[in-house]
Amino acid sequence: MSIADNIRNVKKETGIVGVTLVAVSKTKPEAEIMEAYDAGQRVFGENTVQELADKYEHLPKDIRWHLIGHLQTNKVKYVAPFISMIQSVDSLKLLKEINKHAQKHNRVIDCLLQVHIADEETKFGLGFDEVVELLRSDEYPELKHVCIRGLMGIATNTENPKQVKEEFYELKTFFDGIRQSYFRNDNRFDTLSMGMSSDYKIAIEQGSNMVRLGSTIFGQRVIKHWKNN
Repeated sequence: MSIADNIRNVKKETGIVGVTLVAVSKTKPEAEIMEAYDAGQRVFGENTVQELADKYEHLPKDIRWHLIGHLQTNKVKYVAPFISMIQSVDSLKLLKEINKHAQKHNRVIDCLLQVHIADEETKFGLGFDEVVELLRSDEYPELKHVCIRGLMGIATNTENPKQVKEEFYELKTFFDGIRQSYFRNDNRFDTLSMGMSSDYKIAIEQGSNMVRLGSTIFGQRVIKHWKNN
């Protein structure tokens, strides 16, 4: 199966209007990204700032790049000029840093708040209470150069679909509550990013409208350290 076939199959399979496909291109060579691009894919997700910035330089400028990995505050400046969305905002401190660099480039950067829903300590993300605390903070309304578009979550890496379903259900319920409480008059809060190659079908059933797929599109990842050309 080619990358183009995989993209067509995913779009057919989901069969749901309004689900944005983010092709996770971490560690993938530019030739494979271009295969997906030529098949009509325009939204790509990367985990690291270094790899993302390098690919941005070499690839078509109408690609909408999403940063989906953990972002350190000292790396924000490298992606601020061009990033389309940062999906992994896990602190007010990081949001303020994104706002600062977005202002320097006279742009507004779309962000998702990453919520910790997995039964795993290693995953990043805000607790439900911390999301509320951030949105209620005095500082948040002052941040005019970021736009919180929604929430992102990563389910537990488990063979138990019932647990995954419950985690996604909880996040969707929380998303609806946050939208009602804090974004009732702001229709830009519209994105719930849940689901990767192993669990995206469950995520869509539970209300996700953005999925992040790597191996489903590009095939199984070869484990190697990516480095600059």
